[in-house]
Amino acid sequence: MASHIKINRASGTWTVRAGGAVLGETTEALELTEGDYPPVIYFPRGDIAMAFLDASDETSHCPHKGDASYYSVVTKSRTLKNAVWSYENPHEAVAGIKGYLAFYNMDEIAVEQI
Repeated sequence: MASHIKINRASGTWTVRAGGAVLGETTEALELTEGDYPPVIYFPRGDIAMAFLDASDETSHCPHKGDASYYSVVTKSRTLKNAVWSYENPHEAVAGIKGYLAFYNMDEIAVEQI
């Protein structure tokens, strides 16, 4: 793994909410830290209500993690474009995040430890 990336199990129970709806809750979250960036919580796909997410055409590339695909979150009042990302086929060094989803930190989305 790139020496500046660490993946650890996030202790406790984590939830993600958007537009007043709970999108998911898990005790199997991962915490990814990368250099000086704030930690990111990754949720197992199986613990997220995928009915709230629409796959996007957006992609990005990280030289350390690989190619990311994106999802938009559909709430009652609006669509939060490209608010979720996933590494479907991450580099071997970060293979632990395969099958997990991460959510951008924004006013309309709350990722919290409960």
